[in-house]
Amino acid sequence: MLNAFVLSAGRLIQVPALVPEDLSRPEVLWVDMVDPTDDERELVQKVFKLELPEDEEVKDLEESARCYVDENGVHMSSFFLSHSEDEYANVTVSFLLNQGRLLTIRQDELAVFRLFRLRARVQPGFVATAQEILLAIYDAAVEYDADVLEEIYTQLDGVSRRVLDRSAEMTDEIMGQALAELAGHEDINGKVRLDLMDTRRALSFLLRSRVLATAQEGDLREVLRDLESLNNHSAFLFDKINFLMDAVMGLINLAQNKIIKIFSIASVVFLPPTLVASIYGMNFAHMPELAESWGYPAALVLMVLSGISPYWFFKRKGWL
Repeated sequence: MLNAFVLSAGRLIQVPALVPEDLSRPEVLWVDMVDPTDDERELVQKVFKLELPEDEEVKDLEESARCYVDENGVHMSSFFLSHSEDEYANVTVSFLLNQGRLLTIRQDELAVFRLFRLRARVQPGFVATAQEILLAIYDAAVEYDADVLEEIYTQLDGVSRRVLDRSAEMTDEIMGQALAELAGHEDINGKVRLDLMDTRRALSFLLRSRVLATAQEGDLREVLRDLESLNNHSAFLFDKINFLMDAVMGLINLAQNKIIKIFSIASVVFLPPTLVASIYGMNFAHMPELAESWGYPAALVLMVLSGISPYWFFKRKGWL
């Protein structure tokens, strides 16, 4: 899908009908390509006289080659967070600042771009140049990452209350569910952290490329400060997740130790009666009590007493 946007009364408006003449209009500030077809790629390359990178080329680029400047303009490739069906993923988006226009290429529709388009459409003067569009997209991406981190913290707070609530019984099902939730939150937090680190790298390159005005550089530095605070918050969430993981694993170990303790005590309690029964199972010729009428009841009483004695001793010591 190929979309072009122009400024109208200070608002960023999409061009309704897209033909080569529309793309070549000087007032076109942004050309957005979402999973473009071969024909759409050819159209853009023909109109702007440049060569667009292929999807596989973008994915295979080394970290040091994801941002560069050539005769076509400033090239940048960054990770953006994608959310669909309760799954998060890092999606690569390519940017190209070319002769006062911004070209973007991506494979999926992203919430960040929807948020930016809404703001640019309803707020007059929100953006005025291609550089401002680029900065506004990155700013929206940082806000989206902040919202995801806030949601993670909220859900972790619920897990924390369930795990650390002493009045509630921690069943195997609850502990297993808590572990699954914590593992999911750690995975999402890791993807957000990767997105933040990649965004910081891209914005630092943009600052060094000196294609921004002084006021835009100030806005970029504000975004970088927000990134730094989000990185710290992400590190805090990692620590919190690891703490809750350790707490859940500790509770699981305690529950397992209780079970092992029961088996250990049962084996110790039944050991003396087993010893008594083993003694009277010996095939010696001279065991006088075996011939007595009270021999069998006495053996039973002795086995019962030998079993009760260790239980009473453990109870008195407070081991039960």
